[in-house]
Amino acid sequence: MVDNFHELALLGRLATGLRKTPDILLRLSPGVDPHTHSHVATGVLDSKFGFPLTTGQAEEALTKAMSTPGLKLTGLHFHLGSSLFEVEPYLQAIDLVLQFAAQMKQRHRFDLRELNVGGGFAVQYLLDSPAPSVSRYADAIVSALVEQTGELKLEQPRLVIEPGRSVVARAGTALYTIGASKDIPGLRRYVFVDGGMGDNIRPALYDSKYEAVVANKMGQPETDVVTIAGKFCESGDILVKDVRLPKPEAGDVLAMPTSGAYSIPMSSNYNASLRPAIAMVKEGKARLIRRRETYDDLTAHDSV
Repeated sequence: MVDNFHELALLGRLATGLRKTPDILLRLSPGVDPHTHSHVATGVLDSKFGFPLTTGQAEEALTKAMSTPGLKLTGLHFHLGSSLFEVEPYLQAIDLVLQFAAQMKQRHRFDLRELNVGGGFAVQYLLDSPAPSVSRYADAIVSALVEQTGELKLEQPRLVIEPGRSVVARAGTALYTIGASKDIPGLRRYVFVDGGMGDNIRPALYDSKYEAVVANKMGQPETDVVTIAGKFCESGDILVKDVRLPKPEAGDVLAMPTSGAYSIPMSSNYNASLRPAIAMVKEGKARLIRRRETYDDLTAHDSV
């Protein structure tokens, strides 16, 4: 998948030098609003990703790709964004990209053999925000593809999706130990945990919402409304705002479900913190698959 003109030229030179002919897709920016947070909207016109359709750059990239020795342009790609709770943006983007493909076939004899519609399928992070079923996305995307290729007299391309988050998000739960708390009478009670934006930056980065439970007090009355704050030196290090829990106390274990998609790959050593351990649980048995980091790990590459 090629995202910009620099990559296109560089890949062409590398392929020629290696005497290889890789199949490539062009990543397009269809200019569709996916109705998600602006930080994770990737298919709009004003985006760092992809060749825009409306500026003529997508056609320019296509002709360059087709005329570059050593490259074989086999298809097109777009990605609209993350956490898309609607199917309509996919339908709009498929319509625009297939119209573009039909025009390129007529003007440049381009043969669309593969279409990658990206991912971004939403998952349910909050109790009151259910996500569409996988079948809803699949039915809408496949129906649009079949209908549009028929109308435009195009051969149906190989369809590729990137389900990512929708596969793994619900497979992971983040566990924290509760420590201190801070009461601001009439305003808020902060409850502090031994993690935060170093292991889950999504709430701070683009206001992602999560549920939380006190794992060792399941079934007890949810009497307190609290805000879960992390340990890092940032006022924005808030994991969950205004969640109702059984009275949280130091030593309790706070669990945040649906943490399987991005807590691990987006974790960091922010503020020289140590990344947590990871355990795999199956059929009631747990095994450590990544140990907790140590300060020796953190300084292993330092020179004295």
